[in-house]
Amino acid sequence: MNGDGEKPLKFSVVIPAWRDAENLAALLPELRRIDHCHEIIVVDAGQDGPSEKIARASEAVYRRSPHPNRGEQMNRGADIAGGEVFVFHHADSHLTGAHFSAMERALQDQEIIGGAFHRKFDRRHPRLRFLERVARFRARHGGTLFGDQSIFVRREVFARLGGFATIPLMEDIEFSRRFRAAGRLAIVDPPVQSSARRHLQRGAWHASMQNGLFIALYKLGVSPERLHRWYYDETA
Repeated sequence: MNGDGEKPLKFSVVIPAWRDAENLAALLPELRRIDHCHEIIVVDAGQDGPSEKIARASEAVYRRSPHPNRGEQMNRGADIAGGEVFVFHHADSHLTGAHFSAMERALQDQEIIGGAFHRKFDRRHPRLRFLERVARFRARHGGTLFGDQSIFVRREVFARLGGFATIPLMEDIEFSRRFRAAGRLAIVDPPVQSSARRHLQRGAWHASMQNGLFIALYKLGVSPERLHRWYYDETA
């Protein structure tokens, strides 16, 4: 229930997609079966027929974006969303009814402006499991909230913050800084589990070290546009 105890909150799930037909095929039918999920909006930069067909078959709103830019894609989705709470969710991550219930419970406190989920590091190299504990500690103590944590935010707060920066990479890090400063956040369980495909393909240590390097380069002033080219040239 919402803060006044009258009715459930309406959640709008915004999914930025790019070359994600396979991920959408797994995610969208599951989301459609969740009562708490008021609407699903897919903003696709891949502009491929299979993704559109999958989205429409799941009764999701489908919109095209002219180029891959997660910040811009998520803002486009938020512009047409009708829910009271926006959930920005990656196509390769899982979202269940338990996650929606956790958001509903957290947002019963009207001082909570939004939040994110802890992350579950599954199917990665066993020696990287300790990173899950580190990530939980950092998330609870003011650390950066990343896009694969399924950030959720009250509609009016998102509008007040001016949405995401329209940059192709690191939009979550930029938003997290402003989000943290805007009010109280809830970092909740159950954890969100993302696909480990890239870690399995490239090696867990390589992928984790690369992610850390890119974040460091961004904080040192390398442009998101350049980082995007480097990242996807290497992972294509």
